[in-house]
Amino acid sequence: MDGVSEALVVGFVIGLSGALAPGPTLVAAISASARSGWTAGPKVTAGHALIEAAIFALIIGGLAAVLQQYQSAVALVGGGALVGFGLLTVRESRSVALPEGNQEGMTENPYLAGMLTSAANPYFWMWWVTIGSVLLLDGLRGGVIVAASFVIGHWSADLGWYTLVSTSIHRGRSILSLRGYRCILLLCGVFLIGFGCYYLASSGIMPA
Repeated sequence: MDGVSEALVVGFVIGLSGALAPGPTLVAAISASARSGWTAGPKVTAGHALIEAAIFALIIGGLAAVLQQYQSAVALVGGGALVGFGLLTVRESRSVALPEGNQEGMTENPYLAGMLTSAANPYFWMWWVTIGSVLLLDGLRGGVIVAASFVIGHWSADLGWYTLVSTSIHRGRSILSLRGYRCILLLCGVFLIGFGCYYLASSGIMPA
């Protein structure tokens, strides 16, 4: 598998693990579905992606050069975060349920909802400071196209999941069962743990 394909796959699976986890952006997609129908998912994703595009531009525009001066420390934090997030995802998969989308005060504009729920979520920033920035730096070693492929894979996971959720709600039935949802989340958690260990080993931080 070449660098671009690998970045797409890694970006998709890791992005899916984040999209599946209940959080404010998922709630925004569910809430907007009652008003916008199945298009709520893509609209919320677009707002969410706009914030991530700004982070991507910031990393490529200069932050990468700063972070690369502390390459070993960044790799350790990123690999450790992958394992940590993976363990939390596995634990969460045992009892997690899709959140209700009837929260008051949620903006009616799905684009804005995607932006605000992302920017105001501390876990979103924690993810990008640790896992996201590390994987982008790793991709940049193969060129901007490889790094961009990781982001595209990441956005594809967000778009696919939020569209599935909004379509399900719009049609008034569940496309994915609770058991299936938990199984996918479990598999994503196992992948995060395995990939985190692989990343630490390939970085020379832990024995291969």
